Amino acid sequence: MNKFNWLSSSIEFTKKLTDRHAAIKNKIRNDPYYRFQNLTEIAIAAELGIKIDANRATLDDWLRLPGISIHQGRALVELNNMGVLFLSIEDLAAALNTTADRLRAVEPILEFCYYDPQSTLAPQKINLNSATIEQLANLPFLDLPLAERIVQNRQQYGNFLNLIDFQRRLSLDGQAIGQLMHYLQF
Repeated sequence: MNKFNWLSSSIEFTKKLTDRHAAIKNKIRNDPYYRFQNLTEIAIAAELGIKIDANRATLDDWLRLPGISIHQGRALVELNNMGVLFLSIEDLAAALNTTADRLRAVEPILEFCYYDPQSTLAPQKINLNSATIEQLANLPFLDLPLAERIVQNRQQYGNFLNLIDFQRRLSLDGQAIGQLMHYLQF
């Protein structure tokens, strides 16, 4: 009787694990912003083919990873916006002032893609809060009078918070924002 109870308990435990695994898999598959809680979930995400491009990751992307704080995520995004490319787990570790071993657990879902700054496929983004009139006027879809308005507004009211703040403050239409958003960062 004891052997049967043990076997029955083992089968029940395995079924619960399988059900839990399937439930987590479903959550991850259905929520593109799901925040991974542990390394098991990272393994499931890797199994599903989920990847986070270290050189295109947003703050939300970084915060999906267990062990990455909001301050670390912001620092990584800011470094990337300044032109720093992360080509390996060691680069990320150096940027976060930690060891690569600490980050290896999340490596299965990280991608380290190289983007050539001179490529026409990857438009150069300009920081709207530090760009000069001349830099802004060189962007496609942005003429000299608008560049002057941007700098004047920034000097008078402070930095732009994001694309929505930029659109509101300058009363730009959706078409203009749609064209410019690929060339701007904040």
